[in-house]
Amino acid sequence: MTKLDLKLEGDTHVIVTRRFKAPPEFVYRAHTDAELIKKWLYGPDGWVMTNCLYDARPGGQIRLDWQDANGENAFYLTGEFIALTPNERIEHVERMHLPDPTPDNHIVTTFAPIDDGTLLSLRMTMPDADARAIMLETGMEEGMEASYVRIDPLFALAD
Repeated sequence: MTKLDLKLEGDTHVIVTRRFKAPPEFVYRAHTDAELIKKWLYGPDGWVMTNCLYDARPGGQIRLDWQDANGENAFYLTGEFIALTPNERIEHVERMHLPDPTPDNHIVTTFAPIDDGTLLSLRMTMPDADARAIMLETGMEEGMEASYVRIDPLFALAD
């Protein structure tokens, strides 16, 4: 069982929530600082991030590349930032290249303070039910949790 909670809404939305012990300022920074992103956003153990372009500003570009431990199963993600409210909210669009690009996934991520840390919420909007089904079939839930579990230990090291 993962700490990540994934729910479907309507035909096109995916809502992901997860709690972190780290405060919103750190969890936000872990989602906007390319050097921190390289330390946690590489999916299941054995995978590596081979490229990280993460220009976290309105209009800034995203390009993340991954491959498995055997140097196979490579794929990448591209996207653009729309708006950022420091420590509170990120809005961006992304597409996976598997190798063909998936339809745009519009994502709004919020970082809410809770008693013991942060409640992260992502609202993903796909253009249609088929695109959402394809996205869910990629194993994204497991990959997200495998990455998210690395954020709190990074905060512990930052103290």
